[in-house]
Amino acid sequence: MLHDQIEQALNQQIALEGGSSHAYLAMAVWAETNGFDGVASFLYVHAEEERQHMLKLMRFVNERGGVACVPALESTQDSFEGLEHVFQLILEHETRVTASINDVVDQCLKLKDYTTHNFMQWYVAEQIEEEALARKLLDKLALAGGDKGALYLFDRDITNLDSHE
Repeated sequence: MLHDQIEQALNQQIALEGGSSHAYLAMAVWAETNGFDGVASFLYVHAEEERQHMLKLMRFVNERGGVACVPALESTQDSFEGLEHVFQLILEHETRVTASINDVVDQCLKLKDYTTHNFMQWYVAEQIEEEALARKLLDKLALAGGDKGALYLFDRDITNLDSHE
């Protein structure tokens, strides 16, 4: 049986993962309607990954005797200054997700919930990859320096990136 504090923390994480999916969908729509089809495709895939992260947490909560809460959809930012702005927001968001996951892990240790602690290690590893990818893409955009030809190549090549390399 899940401790009430752990259930609450996991439900907050569920809401955060759902919010991530929703934010990435908004970014994908912006990218698609601004001619960045590669970036849009990349973001649609990542939106679905975040949804899967949410579902994985929901199933865990329910299997451990808790009750997962389905998060409400909230409006999200849908206008961006450019690709660099989008990926800067992604990095900021992923660092917030990492901090939240670390808080869940910390609560697990304090309450000696080693089962949930073990489950959360997948999320810890996933966040290392997510933050590294966001930083890598920001570095590539910095190299492009706003050059339209370079941005075209970035947009074309992003679909070849493995998000878990």
